Amino acid sequence: MKTMVTIHNLKEKRNASLFIFQYFHSMNKLPLCIVLALCVFSFSIHAQNQEKNYWLALSKGKLPSLAYGLGDDRLGGAKMGYIDTNIVLKVIDSIGTLYQVQLSKNHSAFIEKNFVRKDSTIREKPFYLTNSWMVKGTDSCYDIITIQLDEKLPYKSWMEVNPSKIKLQLFGVQSNTNWITQLQSLKEIKNIYYNQIEDDVIEVTIDLKHSQHWGYSIGYAGKKLVVKVKRQPESLSLKNLVIAIDAGHGGNNAGASGTTTKAIEKEYTLLFAKAVEKQLKKAGVKTIMTRTADTSFDIKDRILFLQEKNPDVLISLHLNSSGNTNINGSSTYYKHIGFRALSQTILNRMLEAKMNEFGNVGNFNFTLNQLTDFVNTLLEIAFLSNADDEKKIISPKFHTLVAKQVYKGLNDWLTQVQKQK
Repeated sequence: MKTMVTIHNLKEKRNASLFIFQYFHSMNKLPLCIVLALCVFSFSIHAQNQEKNYWLALSKGKLPSLAYGLGDDRLGGAKMGYIDTNIVLKVIDSIGTLYQVQLSKNHSAFIEKNFVRKDSTIREKPFYLTNSWMVKGTDSCYDIITIQLDEKLPYKSWMEVNPSKIKLQLFGVQSNTNWITQLQSLKEIKNIYYNQIEDDVIEVTIDLKHSQHWGYSIGYAGKKLVVKVKRQPESLSLKNLVIAIDAGHGGNNAGASGTTTKAIEKEYTLLFAKAVEKQLKKAGVKTIMTRTADTSFDIKDRILFLQEKNPDVLISLHLNSSGNTNINGSSTYYKHIGFRALSQTILNRMLEAKMNEFGNVGNFNFTLNQLTDFVNTLLEIAFLSNADDEKKIISPKFHTLVAKQVYKGLNDWLTQVQKQK
């Protein structure tokens, strides 16, 4: 007679153990020690025969990111955030161009297949732990947090305001952290603490000293998770900041086109970008341009370029379009709530220039808005699909006006930041 018991939880395991014990003891009248040994052997064989319903892999490629679900639009599915490469992922399903990965017992996410590499050399542990933490300032513009882990595990992060915080969730890990060392060299981090919010999820809270978020980045150095928190500049004068200006599209990515003059977005975003650059340089402000000619520049390569240059602020310039030719006006966009304030002051200045309001759009899924490294916003200057807006777009006087309004919006934002110190 063959006995098979499938165990799903501790209660079933206890009941199964009792059944096997009673079966062997009653049928074979064996001594107790032999019955117990047979029970252990039975469970061992069953466990070995159970097939895993997942496989292990590593993240790879240029800026891999996790998505919340299978939804999609022209900007892609809603993103949880970028992750580092070589993070251990537990792949549980395959849906089209995506893999579903198990982050923890109660959490999963999706990742594009071309950012995943199967690795048979990974040796999974029964559990993973956090260990000691170090929180300190540096000689550069960052405060740094290092969290020692047993493995490179997935994470997500977000910003909170009023009061300003950075929140970080580590998946698939249990706490073995019994101390967090914080040094007096810290200038932006006010406090840091964590909670084990689920059996295998740790939530880290980073309290900031200033109301304005200036940015942060997350990645691994070995198996240490490193969070770099950008400090507020000592001087909040625009002359002491570095402003990156992104002319949207370019090269083989033409963008939208006008209805009357057939103006091409990539050409006019560059003209607007150069006008903004001229206005800022005239005011003594340092600038960085992502492109200065009609060249192709992959959006992720722009991110890597900007991360290397490390500006204080990024403004990405675009021209909007709609199937409804009556829609017009300006709009600004942000992904992270900690960066919203700048998008509001720039939009207000565009409305002052007698542009209609198309809106201030949050949680925007545009790739450059995904960055947490520095303050950023996207400005859709006007609609190429609207005849009145198109007339403005092709006018050099309007280029100069927009540049002035962006400059004023930056100054308005800094004035707000100074009042919040």
